[in-house]
Amino acid sequence: MGRKVILATCSLNQWALDFDGNLERILRSIAIAKSQGAKYRLGPELEICGYGCADHFYESDTLLHCFQVLRKLLESPVTQDIICDVGMPIMHHNVRYNCRVIFLNGKILLIRPKMLLANYGNNREFRWFSPWNKLRHVEEYYLPRMIQDMTGQDTVPFGDCVLSTKDTCIGSEMCAELWNPRSPHVDMGLDGVEIFTNSSASYHELRKADHRVNLVKSATTKSGGIYMFANQKGCDGDRLYYDGCATVAINGDIVAQGRQFSLDDVEVVTAILDLEDVRSYKGEHCHPHVPCHRVKVDFSLSDCEDVYLPTHQPIEWQFHTPEEEISLGPACWLWDYLRRSGQAGFLLPLSGGVDSSSTACIVYSMCVLVCQAVRDGNTQVLEDVQRVVNDVSYTPRDPRELCRRIFTTCYMASENSSEGTRNRAKDLASQIGSSHMNLNIDMAVKGMLGIFSMVTGKCPQFRANGGSTRENLALQNVQARIRMILAYLFAQLSQWAEGKPGGLLVLGSANVDESLTGYFTKYDCSSADINPIGGISKTDLKSFLQYCVEQFQLTALKSIMAAPPTAELEPLMDGQVSQTDESDMGMTYSELSVIGRLRKISKCGPYSMFCKLIHTWREALSPLQVAAKVKHFFQMYSVNRHKMTTVTPSYHAESYGPDDNRFDLRPFLYNTRWSWQFRAIDNQVGIRQST
Repeated sequence: MGRKVILATCSLNQWALDFDGNLERILRSIAIAKSQGAKYRLGPELEICGYGCADHFYESDTLLHCFQVLRKLLESPVTQDIICDVGMPIMHHNVRYNCRVIFLNGKILLIRPKMLLANYGNNREFRWFSPWNKLRHVEEYYLPRMIQDMTGQDTVPFGDCVLSTKDTCIGSEMCAELWNPRSPHVDMGLDGVEIFTNSSASYHELRKADHRVNLVKSATTKSGGIYMFANQKGCDGDRLYYDGCATVAINGDIVAQGRQFSLDDVEVVTAILDLEDVRSYKGEHCHPHVPCHRVKVDFSLSDCEDVYLPTHQPIEWQFHTPEEEISLGPACWLWDYLRRSGQAGFLLPLSGGVDSSSTACIVYSMCVLVCQAVRDGNTQVLEDVQRVVNDVSYTPRDPRELCRRIFTTCYMASENSSEGTRNRAKDLASQIGSSHMNLNIDMAVKGMLGIFSMVTGKCPQFRANGGSTRENLALQNVQARIRMILAYLFAQLSQWAEGKPGGLLVLGSANVDESLTGYFTKYDCSSADINPIGGISKTDLKSFLQYCVEQFQLTALKSIMAAPPTAELEPLMDGQVSQTDESDMGMTYSELSVIGRLRKISKCGPYSMFCKLIHTWREALSPLQVAAKVKHFFQMYSVNRHKMTTVTPSYHAESYGPDDNRFDLRPFLYNTRWSWQFRAIDNQVGIRQST
């Protein structure tokens, strides 16, 4: 009697609407799974078209091309003698569903629509799909003619059903269904299903991996079973990075773990497991239950000759530190964006501060990953980097040398810039190997102000020279915006000036806390093509830079971390910086992180935030001081919220990010007085003081 099964799950770097590339990667994963002896191959959610198609899901073309790819899969000899589980959208009775299509040897066995949709965070599945609400109900789905002609089937089962082979029973979950309190695996497990599959498109957030791993483990701790988790990986055309982590668990123990961050487009994780281990565990937990609809198939996952086949044993999951996550996740995202955009590299305005230095270090980390992937024999990465640098003979070996070819940094000085920041930018550029430029923007600033003075007859002055607050802010904004214009000019023409093809992607460097308060100039150097740190807090970025000092020996970062954060847009005092970020904002970056989490994660308005912070900060601040900080934050936030409508697309890394695209949906024209809310705070402060 066969009792051991070889199962394969995978992480694929799929790209929205890249049907050719997606097909190739699916076939490659199936071929690898078969070569390792697997009889079941599980892929990520919506892998045929890519998860991030967004409103393209509305288009009939998307459905058509998915079926065309499915036919290619059914026809391919690669898919013979292995059960293949793939994801695609399907319309049934004129309703669109997010589905798994499970097939074997050119025949579709069943179609399982998603029952519990993700509609939180960055997910908007209810916009494009409907949930299958008919528990334990199965209907007949009429296949398109192109599939009928190939399979000889007119209809196939469609609905809440499981697959029953000759030796076991397999049930499907999809992504958010694992996170839901009504997870399908609970009822399936009680009905004797032994293998659970989860096809996911789960994106990276800092410190999230342990939550996902714990859910996978708990799914089979309760009633036993094997749990297979597949996930998308990479940037599929949006702000998200899908972070892999293909996983296999049995009876609450992880036995196989895929990588969270990698430049490999295809990663297959296989595990050999004993079904009798599942049955002995389940024997204590299962009782008669409402039966699942079973679709029977004349196929076995096990083999009679498996006595000497060693099984996978439990392992400890290896988690990355937050600093490692910042180093690896955004770096992989940048690589995907660069190679898929067709550009020749990156340009970064490098100010010598923490934020722009963090962006520079992430690019350097990307170069380290690329060189390592080439050394490991990744031919796809080698082809991509040769195309980026326009040299088919090039083989990257040294990250600094690769950095010089694809990364340009530029220090844009003004009369308000200090020698300290200039030297810090120069030293860091030297250590990472970027092609570095120093230029002065004073001529452009004077030209702009000259036009204004000629038209109005007025000459604005800095506050330090007797000007008003309005003049002071306008003069800062002129400098900041000229830097953006120059960044794009050099990005478009620096390759041309050197006789090279292509252009450069402009990188931004505004952190999540600055975006939250609007502490940046609209259309300044925070305006770029993409921003790898826009979802990361200042506190985490400082820790990341310390990690880079130790990991990459970038000692120039020590002086950058020691310097106070400053925009350097106001005149110097005796040659020294007179302006600091935290002074301008009226609160520290650590305070902003706390406030940001309360606003987004805890869903606090001004009054609720005040009520929480009087306890959180009771050792340092009085209720009156807390009230002042809360009011100040909400006034800054509401006055500047309009900036989020034009903010640079950023890597999503924090659960409290203010990204206006689809993660943090708010108005951008507020009543900034917050009269009712602030009055409620004042009433509480008055009550406290009177007692």
